[in-house]
Amino acid sequence: MPAATLWCSAAVGACAGADLAFEAIALTGFVLAGNTLLRPLVNAINRAPIDEGATEAIYEVRITSRGENLDQVRELLRDQLEAAHYPPKDIEVTEREQSEVEVVAVLVGTSADPDELDAVVSRLKAYAPVETASWSLRTTD
Repeated sequence: MPAATLWCSAAVGACAGADLAFEAIALTGFVLAGNTLLRPLVNAINRAPIDEGATEAIYEVRITSRGENLDQVRELLRDQLEAAHYPPKDIEVTEREQSEVEVVAVLVGTSADPDELDAVVSRLKAYAPVETASWSLRTTD
């Protein structure tokens, strides 16, 4: 809305500069009326709760390990997630400093049980090649 008001202000200035006083006054009235009358509608829309069905939740399970254990850790992560009925949509590998790798599994679906993901992470931490394990949730708009 502020950008539209800026453009309308430029139009009012152009009308006034072109010696179109009536059009400039009329346009000013429309801009003021629009901003004043539409403000309650904009506020109601901004206060509306987020529809969980329309917001996609993205769950990620992350583990770090030594680079030489990459294949073993990747398979371990995939097996543990599939055993918990959370098939990974994608598994990404990022090399970190000191020959460490971070393996991130992005889960399919929009809902997961945090307690089940905690259990998966606990099982992953029990394996020797896994240095750290965690999960996170992020949303897309």
